Amino acid sequence: MLWQNLVFFIGEITIVVIIGIFFFALILVALSIYSINTGRLYFPRFLKAGMVLVEGLAKSLFRLFGLEDSEVLNFFISLHNTMNKKSYSEIPVTERAIFFPQCLRSSHCPAHLSPEGLKCRTCGSCPIGFWKKVLEKMGYRVFIVPGSSFIKRMVKKYHPRAILGVGCLSEVKEGLEMSDKMGLVSMGVVSLKDGCVETLVAWDKVMEVATLGVPPRDIPPEVTELNNYPFPGEQ
Repeated sequence: MLWQNLVFFIGEITIVVIIGIFFFALILVALSIYSINTGRLYFPRFLKAGMVLVEGLAKSLFRLFGLEDSEVLNFFISLHNTMNKKSYSEIPVTERAIFFPQCLRSSHCPAHLSPEGLKCRTCGSCPIGFWKKVLEKMGYRVFIVPGSSFIKRMVKKYHPRAILGVGCLSEVKEGLEMSDKMGLVSMGVVSLKDGCVETLVAWDKVMEVATLGVPPRDIPPEVTELNNYPFPGEQ
C-alpha cells in the first residue's frame, strides 16, 4: 500500500513538472515571438537561460506557431549578441579575433590554404583583402577559414578572449555555441547570401560589431567612409 501511494505521488509530481515545463516553454516562446515582431528584445537574460533549458520544446512550439527556422535562428543570434555586446566592447581589440568563411572570396581567388586558413593575397577580386587590412590595422587577428576545426586550432594557438564570426545562419549559431563552451565572448554576423562560393556580407554590420568599444580616434577612416568603397559583386 505504501509503495502504491509512493508511485502515485511520484506520478503526480512528474505530471506537474511536465506541465510546468510546457507552460514555461510557452511563456518563453510567446515572449520571443513578441520580441521578434516588435524588433526589440525583452528580458534577454531570462530568454537565454530559459532557451538553454527547453530549447528542443521551444523549437517545436515555434514551428507550431508558424515561425520559420531561419527566423528562430536569427532571433537566437540577436539574443546572443545583445547579451555579449557589453563584455565584447570591454575587451581590447588586440585580444580579439575575427573569422571569415572562405565562401566570401571570389571564385577566381588565388589564395592557398595554410594551417591557419586561407592566406589572402589582396588581389582585389573580392572585399576580404581590403577589410582584412583595415581590421588588422585596428589590432584584430583575422582568419579566413573553411570550418570550425580551424577556429578551434587558432583559438588554442593565439588565445583570444573574444571572437567575431561571420557566416551563414547555421555556421554562426554553431560557432557561438562552440565559443560559449570554450569560455570566449563571441559575436556573430550572418551573411546576406548562403552558398559555397561568392557569398555576401553587409560590411557595415561587420564593422559595427568590430568597432564596439574602440575609441573614435582609433577607428580607421575607411570604416567611417565605408559606403564610398564599392566592390565586385556588391554594387
